[in-house]
Amino acid sequence: METKNLTKYYGKSRGIVDVNLRLAEGEIFGFIGPNGAGKTTTIRLLLNFIFPTSGSASIFGLDCVEKSTEIKRQVGYLPGEVNYYGDMRVRDLLEYSGRFYARDCSIRGRELAAAFDLNLDARIEDLSQGNKKKVGIVQALLHSPRLLILDEPTSGLDPLIQRRFFDVLLEENRKGVTIFFSSHVLNEVQRLCHRVGIIKEGRILRVDDIETIRAQQFKKVSVTFKAPSQEFAVGLKGVRDLVRENGTYRFLFGGDMDPLVKELAKRNVENLWIEEPTLEEVFMHYYEKE
Repeated sequence: METKNLTKYYGKSRGIVDVNLRLAEGEIFGFIGPNGAGKTTTIRLLLNFIFPTSGSASIFGLDCVEKSTEIKRQVGYLPGEVNYYGDMRVRDLLEYSGRFYARDCSIRGRELAAAFDLNLDARIEDLSQGNKKKVGIVQALLHSPRLLILDEPTSGLDPLIQRRFFDVLLEENRKGVTIFFSSHVLNEVQRLCHRVGIIKEGRILRVDDIETIRAQQFKKVSVTFKAPSQEFAVGLKGVRDLVRENGTYRFLFGGDMDPLVKELAKRNVENLWIEEPTLEEVFMHYYEKE
């Protein structure tokens, strides 16, 4: 999947601006940002539900506008909110969905329904929001797509089903399925994805692999001194988000570690922790106000 300067305006309102993404076949890509950042707009453009103001997008080397029908035969899509015909039974809905594809999806549909404890005889209108989301997951997977596009896929799922869902996604990925995973739940992205793109106010801030974003940019530091200390790290280059609490200093540190080590060596240190920050901590740094 590839986008080139993909841009969407709703009148004068910004959707996304100059989004450039490239996904390799077989990878799991996390697309993260808060609500309103442009994640769903990007997905709707990829699926040709809306049209770009400028720029282009392609999937499998096919233009997303000109070859939309051909692309959709090979894509599984789970929207953030699922809505179906309420008076249909789950079994009938999945059979109806399966007939859109040139293959028998019935066996795969039953396997997935069993994996997610989905009652095939229940009516859609009687299902909880979590069970409706399960129907959406099964529908996205039942035709064995080459690419999965998932928009906030775990909302409404209980923790046990979330774990089962991740197991299914990893199994699909082992078969060669590419996964585009949009979320604002950062620990999910950290557990599942190979690379991540951070989007803010419709623009891509950064695209990199998970470990590089976490480890290369910052370290998380906590230090406690044996005796009350004068102000520490004030003016020290590389310190971000400094907080002092009960004699312990906590901060993110980026850049050359040598000046920090030399500053610590001047003091009587009781405890020192230097560790990799979580993706959420790095993400919040990117989103802090200028």
